[in-house]
Amino acid sequence: MNLPRHAEIWLLPFAQERLRRKIRPRKPKRVWLAITDHFEPLGMGATSEMGFRRVAQWRDRWPRICSDAPRDACDQPPQYSFFYPQEEYDRELMERIAEIVRLGVADVEVHLHHDADTPESFRQKVTEYCRRLINDHGLLRTHNGKAAFGFIHGNWALDNSRPDGKWCGVNGEIALLKELGCYADFTMPSIPSPTQGHVINQIYWCNADPQRRPKSFDRGIEATVGGGDAGDLLMITGPVGLRFRSRLMPRVDTGEIAGYDLPTPERVRLWFDVAPVLGEDLFIKLYTHGAPERNLEPLLDQGLANLFRWVAEEADSRGMQFHWATAWQMYQAITALTHGQASLPAAASSVVGANR
Repeated sequence: MNLPRHAEIWLLPFAQERLRRKIRPRKPKRVWLAITDHFEPLGMGATSEMGFRRVAQWRDRWPRICSDAPRDACDQPPQYSFFYPQEEYDRELMERIAEIVRLGVADVEVHLHHDADTPESFRQKVTEYCRRLINDHGLLRTHNGKAAFGFIHGNWALDNSRPDGKWCGVNGEIALLKELGCYADFTMPSIPSPTQGHVINQIYWCNADPQRRPKSFDRGIEATVGGGDAGDLLMITGPVGLRFRSRLMPRVDTGEIAGYDLPTPERVRLWFDVAPVLGEDLFIKLYTHGAPERNLEPLLDQGLANLFRWVAEEADSRGMQFHWATAWQMYQAITALTHGQASLPAAASSVVGANR
């Protein structure tokens, strides 16, 4: 499989990343794994009946996968983050997902597909959606009197970053997300989309452009241990690497898990090699679209079970502790580090359902 048409621009960053690892070897002691699902059970014209059937599959099979999987260093089962789209909100369907959250094996965050919005319409959509999740379902959490939520932008078009301006329309979206209570963005990486920024394999802070130009996350300030809050919005990005095995041309791996690209031991090793590191902690943020049957069935069959087994084995082989995390728990661990604290107490004290 050939690289995407514009993918050659990523070869230089990859070379720079390899050189950086040779000059400054990274020997993390802990690995955190979070799965962020762009969970769209009613997407692509699915009927309500189909949406409920998909959620029922997750409600039935996901807790059993968690029960059978290795427990992490804090004796926690695997966790899952459903980033559910605002435009697909259905009260009864969301309540079925909330039932999974109450089992202590999942969480819900905010996903949004939109187009030709204004700051005012964007603010109204997100505010009302968060209010429903908090008041009607006991989801999300509050901080200083307002919602606190993780965010994934639909169609990758965060901060109006598509060159044609489609699938967003809101310059200054980073500032709006901060205003509304977004604690971190989990959209990137988006390769091969032109919405991808210059920063890869790094957790970093971006700042809203004062002139409200689009794609203000394109560059940023790397998050560091003890560095505090260094920008407007924390960007928690997934691993980006090149896979060469049995290929004349390499394939870009962006941490997607899907029916057509399930986890393998080789992919797990690659993620361990390239994912962002803060101090002695490695953060692997994967993503999927886990509602359509083409992904749902292989993931719930053996895909996820294999993933957890291989991550645990890889961590053991490297002498690392492993920790399963929701998006919120990963953020908590990162925040503890950036404020000069140990990562473990922060996440261990913020089990799913706490601080709501």
